[in-house]
Amino acid sequence: MLPLSVLRSAHNLPVLVELKSGETYNGHLKACDGWMNVCLVDVICTARDGDRFWRMQECYIRGTNIKYLRIPDEVLQLVKEDQSSGSGQRGRGSFRGRGGRGTPRGGGQPSGRGGFAGGVRGAGRGGFGGNRGGRGGRRGN
Repeated sequence: MLPLSVLRSAHNLPVLVELKSGETYNGHLKACDGWMNVCLVDVICTARDGDRFWRMQECYIRGTNIKYLRIPDEVLQLVKEDQSSGSGQRGRGSFRGRGGRGTPRGGGQPSGRGGFAGGVRGAGRGGFGGNRGGRGGRRGN
């Protein structure tokens, strides 16, 4: 069970988010993404010391600031049921890595664009020298 699949299953359900700073946010999960950035609606924010409260209509929280998330228990049950009744596929689908089947990593780009052009090191974008603005090397005139 992946954390993002659990979080996505909690859509429109109440969640509690505690930040690394100690503040807590209680609200309904409106959206989330792959970096665990979350958007909450009908939010009550509690200060670190627990003495102050704020009410917000909507709140966006960056995933790098999140210490933990608390979600309802029924979400975990729902995700477990979905995984057990799944089609039995494993892995990540049709992702084949870079380049696909037998094509060069640069995707068959013409010489001078990415990778090694004609076997000459430094001729491509971001290479090591040459007159194309790479790192070091000699400058061509």
